[in-house]
Amino acid sequence: MGIWMDHSNAYLLELIHDKIVQNSLASGFTIEERESSLQKSEHFMHNKEQQQHAVFYKKIGEKIRLFQEVVLFGPTEAKYELFNLLKADHLFSDIKIEAKDTDKLTESEMYAFVREYFK
Repeated sequence: MGIWMDHSNAYLLELIHDKIVQNSLASGFTIEERESSLQKSEHFMHNKEQQQHAVFYKKIGEKIRLFQEVVLFGPTEAKYELFNLLKADHLFSDIKIEAKDTDKLTESEMYAFVREYFK
C-alpha cells in the first residue's frame, strides 16, 4: 500500500494486480476548528491539533496493519511523524514501512509513484 499524506488528508492507494484502489481519510483538525481553538488560546489550539493528529494517525495505522509493505509519501513532515509512531509500536514490527519525500502530486502522479515503488 502507498499512502500519500499531509496533515489534513491521507490517500490510501492499494495496488492490486496493477490496479489502484483508492480510499481517503481526513484529519478532524479543519481550518475552522483551528481558528475556533485559537480564539481560546494558542496553547489550547496546539493541544487540540495534537489530539486530532493522534486520532488521524491511529486511523491510518489501523489500515496499515492489513499490509506487509507500505510506503508513506507526501510533501510535509506528517509522513515522518506517522513513520516514527509506527516504528515505536511493536504491532508494526513485521511490516516493511518506508517514508519518501514528494511534492504535491496529482492523482495520476500518485498512482504512478505507487506502481513504480512496488515494481
